[in-house]
Amino acid sequence: MGMSDVLRKIKQTERDAAKKLADAQTEASKIMSDARKKSSEIVSSAADDSVSNTQAKLDSAREGADKEASKVQKTGAKEVDSIESNATKNLDKAVKAILDTMTTF
Repeated sequence: MGMSDVLRKIKQTERDAAKKLADAQTEASKIMSDARKKSSEIVSSAADDSVSNTQAKLDSAREGADKEASKVQKTGAKEVDSIESNATKNLDKAVKAILDTMTTF
């Protein structure tokens, strides 16, 4: 093997090494790009999940508040009915008491 063959072999090896380096850099860039994309997807998914969970909690709280409000309303309606019933029962007594009071003056 002559000197020119050795030099050609060295040059070829240098070109091969430069190509491998360029390929490695390209692959590294691709890996970084894919990692950034995946990271962005994870953050977006976490944000979506957070919104969904918050909405579910709000819906559950609203449902509980609606049930409690309905119970309070029913209780209040029963109390109003009871007051009205007692007032109706005592109406004659009240009228008599007022008339008695007025006739004594």
